[in-house]
Amino acid sequence: MQNFIVKPIGVVKNNDKGAFIEINSEYAPALQALEGFSHINVIWWFDDFDNKEARGILEVPQPYKKSPLVMGVFATRSPIRPNPIALTASQVLNIDYKTGVIEVAYIDANDGSPVLDIKPYTPSVDRIEMPGVPDFCSHWPKSLETSEGFDWENEFNF
Repeated sequence: MQNFIVKPIGVVKNNDKGAFIEINSEYAPALQALEGFSHINVIWWFDDFDNKEARGILEVPQPYKKSPLVMGVFATRSPIRPNPIALTASQVLNIDYKTGVIEVAYIDANDGSPVLDIKPYTPSVDRIEMPGVPDFCSHWPKSLETSEGFDWENEFNF
């Protein structure tokens, strides 16, 4: 089986000023023409969970209160997975092309998490009009915009 080398293009910064994607200077030219996209898909690394033990866990006990008693990690958004790769759709608030910093409304990555790639969110390939979901999560909000006021703490067993 082939291994791959992945080089981070930047880092997530979460602090009292907000949430930011800081792009390494050599990749700053890749931001050109990103303006106009309201959202981006940020592919980042769950570096806090990158260890042999976490990579070997393939099933987890009931992560959600209404979910099956055991779930495969591919059926979860858990950081525990064979390759700790994460994907977050984030609203773009500002792009500073000189410094290579993208301010986003929110990202569920920890401060310092490596960013692997950024892709513009485009409804023609990223949006599903009527997605199917299992019963245990069918009451969850139907969009990122409506998720903010949802009581997520009442959904998880951790």
